[in-house]
Amino acid sequence: MRVVIQRVKKASVTIDNHIKSSINRGLLILLGICEEDTKEDIEWLTKKIINLRVFDDENGVMNCSAIETYAEIMVVSQFTLYASCKKGNRPSYIKAAKPEIAIPLYQEFCKTIQQNINTTVKTGEFGADMKVELINDGPVTICIDTKNKE
Repeated sequence: MRVVIQRVKKASVTIDNHIKSSINRGLLILLGICEEDTKEDIEWLTKKIINLRVFDDENGVMNCSAIETYAEIMVVSQFTLYASCKKGNRPSYIKAAKPEIAIPLYQEFCKTIQQNINTTVKTGEFGADMKVELINDGPVTICIDTKNKE
């Protein structure tokens, strides 16, 4: 699994000119899933995300986690995180998981975060043409790949 995590002041997902979901201060997580991903990847990654110390403490130092700050969380599926641009100029997405594998893992990822955080997890819609808007706070943007844990 690959994620791009952005600390945001606010974010929203619009589908067909309707806002599907929105959050205020929190984390926008763009999630890419590949064929080899498992529930173990979900467990490791969700724990890592909710405990990342990317929110300011009372001294203005990034020392607090999403759990500690009651941050809102939005997860948006993003198969393009597995784009390969090695050959030519047209990205290949062959490493991205097919929907029959990716959808259950995406749902499990969202459910696992929900079970471990004290706020409702908002989502986009898997496979939809989404318009994602955000105000990046900091900016703070972090990339994590479960295949590079060390």
